[in-house]
Amino acid sequence: MRGYDEQSVQSVVSKLAREGLQSDGRFAENYVHHRLEKGYGPLRIALELKERGIGDDLIDLHLDRSAQEWSQRASLARQKRFGAKLPATFREQARQSRFLQQRGFSGDQIRQIFKAGDE
Repeated sequence: MRGYDEQSVQSVVSKLAREGLQSDGRFAENYVHHRLEKGYGPLRIALELKERGIGDDLIDLHLDRSAQEWSQRASLARQKRFGAKLPATFREQARQSRFLQQRGFSGDQIRQIFKAGDE
């Protein structure tokens, strides 16, 4: 909105939405897909969408935070960063866990990765 009054901006955005050229739903869907491919988890993606003004209903529609695939995605993000071998020390496991938390994965999703390695 730099240099433009808020009323003019809202008018243009409303017109674009009516013409089908602007859609929060399409934006949310594309954003989720893009962040998934970059290795981010559901908590971080949801927070980023909220920061961009997307409502909870659209977030829930495009981001299934309870899906089992999140543990697999967390595992892939960990492997991409640290390699296939699971950490041998508690200190290294904690470091990798912090990385995954910053990426937006839940504690349960992270624990499943290291629990699978113990079995």
